[in-house]
Amino acid sequence: MRKGILSIAAATAALSLGLTACGGDSGDTTAAQGGDAPSASTATTGKIGVILPDSKSSARWETADRKYLEEAFKAAGVAYEIQNAQGDKNAFQTIADQMITNNVTVLAIVNLDSGTGKAVLDKAKSQGVATIDYDRLTLGGNADYYVSFDNTAVGKLQGEGLVQCLTEKKADKPIIAELNGSPTDNNATLFKEGYDGVLKPKYDAGDYVKGPDQSVPDWDNTQAGTIFEQMLTSTPKIAGVLAANDGLGNAAISVLKKNKLNGKVPVTGQDATVQGLQNILAGDQCMTVYKAVKQEADATAQLAIALAQGQKPAANGSVKDTETGKDVAAVLLTPKAIFFDSVKDVVADGYVSKDELCTGDFAAKCTEAGIS
Repeated sequence: MRKGILSIAAATAALSLGLTACGGDSGDTTAAQGGDAPSASTATTGKIGVILPDSKSSARWETADRKYLEEAFKAAGVAYEIQNAQGDKNAFQTIADQMITNNVTVLAIVNLDSGTGKAVLDKAKSQGVATIDYDRLTLGGNADYYVSFDNTAVGKLQGEGLVQCLTEKKADKPIIAELNGSPTDNNATLFKEGYDGVLKPKYDAGDYVKGPDQSVPDWDNTQAGTIFEQMLTSTPKIAGVLAANDGLGNAAISVLKKNKLNGKVPVTGQDATVQGLQNILAGDQCMTVYKAVKQEADATAQLAIALAQGQKPAANGSVKDTETGKDVAAVLLTPKAIFFDSVKDVVADGYVSKDELCTGDFAAKCTEAGIS
């Protein structure tokens, strides 16, 4: 399904297009703001639009992606506009229409589902706007480029992480609950493909017992808590939880806490959020998957800037759109599993700060985990 998968360093190097910063307009958090009179180079550079999906499913979209994209666009001196659809499909399409009306020449989107994403991409392309699928591939959308992490590899790390934690607990034929991401998100499908590839052989061999397996609409953490509570009620002896991201993992942990099972039942996650990392430090979460969002944002920004300047950059990789059968030019980055002893790596990388992570009771845990 994937070829030309690049490491983070290789992908960044591959997209180092030798762009020089140019003066002119820059954007704020919602729309590009007027700056100094554009230089000659800026005058020939188009405007870039970015639509983020929400701020509820994961903190990363506002705390990381927006910040890193803004930094890259400002450094290049390009006009840009970044908006967040806040999980509203109608708002997503309205934002896209406004951006196209406002003459963006490049549009990068994180779709809420492939149907909505496709409608936006089709409209953009009909107006001559270059398109990038950011983080999530829009099936049938025919974006010009796709930038993300190897999402099957993310799921594989989650599956392997859960196996490692259950092995450390010497679990005997543990019942596993799977709390999957949104059924409308292609990434969730790929995550599940990855972790099921690890867990299914365990089920087939009788080493593990397959328990409840359910997707969470829209990655909604509140619904995840309700779903997991129902899982635990129907299957009280759940011994491991494959949660597709930190938000879903925390929802499961909250239910486990009410039943005095937190720390006894390993729970996975993804995104290396402050909450997820604190849950790992507390011993309530088994692991998370760290995706260096800055590298993803930088790679996307490099592509968008080049496109805005009329270039046709090479992506050095591709993924198969399973709906159209076409290959989409892609940059796929490499994720990393994070356990208690490697939480410090996320801090060292600057993704989260010691000050925000090591608050209150977590200070001692940070010291224990070697976070300085």
